[in-house]
Amino acid sequence: MSTAVENKTPTQSQAPAKPRLTTSAMIASIAAEGQRTTAAPFGHALVAEAEKRPEIVGMTADLSKYTDLHIFGQAFPERFLQMGMAEQLLMAAAGGMAKEGFTPFATTYAVFATRRAYDFIHQVIAEENLNVKICAALPGLTTGYGPSHQAAEDLALMRAIPGMTVIDPCDALDTEQAVAAIAEYKGPVYMRLLRGKVPLVLDEYNYKFELGKAKLLRDGRDVLIISSGLMTMRALEVAQAMAGGTADVGVLHVPTIKPLDVATIVEQCRRSGRLVVVAENHSTVGGLSEAVAMTLMQARVYPALEVVALPDQFLDAGALPTLHDRYGISTEVIVERIKEWLK
Repeated sequence: MSTAVENKTPTQSQAPAKPRLTTSAMIASIAAEGQRTTAAPFGHALVAEAEKRPEIVGMTADLSKYTDLHIFGQAFPERFLQMGMAEQLLMAAAGGMAKEGFTPFATTYAVFATRRAYDFIHQVIAEENLNVKICAALPGLTTGYGPSHQAAEDLALMRAIPGMTVIDPCDALDTEQAVAAIAEYKGPVYMRLLRGKVPLVLDEYNYKFELGKAKLLRDGRDVLIISSGLMTMRALEVAQAMAGGTADVGVLHVPTIKPLDVATIVEQCRRSGRLVVVAENHSTVGGLSEAVAMTLMQARVYPALEVVALPDQFLDAGALPTLHDRYGISTEVIVERIKEWLK
């Protein structure tokens, strides 16, 4: 028997059997088959803001195509800066541009922005409260290329920097509206970036992004899922799947991880008699779940609380659908886990 079979977790065994996937699924879109999508929402939203704000510049470390910044570069070539494969230089230069009155949007992969350039963000940008917007693609488990590209700890790292605003958008609409909001906001921002063909789901919920605000997308009698990023999309799928008999599931979307909307979270969790599940595309260490848990403890509010998150370990390489099942963040596995928690 192989090691992979021997070490199979209960969560893995609960996942339904699926067709064998090719290696192309390692870079597959997070959109489900037939789901509505918007192409390159970040790139197009940034162009729209730059048309109104001549101070906006776009900067990248040899990843314009893979962060959708190439759309900005085509529209404003004189305001587009390609820094080469040098993320530390990218962040230092972005800080310098901000000191001269520009509003830099600096893009790269989340692993490079956080792990490779952390000291430069901390010392050059954050300590001087400079107006730099760091927009980082491939957050959490959105690539199958193993730990070198999987930013499972980026929120924890950026939350730890004083004065850093941290945003985790859910879909194309969230991304578009967040770009406009952070362009208006003065101060350093780290925003997770969904690129390419990005799912569109929040337009069905009369949603509007507000910096620092959580939004109740749907109410629920039995379960409240508090989520951010793509896990809000999954939470809505879970609520739909469990409707009509299994459980009445509410979804509270928390796009701003820092500063956290403490008032809304506490208000929703004060309701007795329902399970609270925090769902995040991030390690169990230092992300949304720990922020919510601390918030509730400080408020002396103690609901039944469970967490859906990535484990505190280096993740495997492989096809994304397989990995999402393996690490418990697919819709099907979450449904089964909630059923068990409700017993």
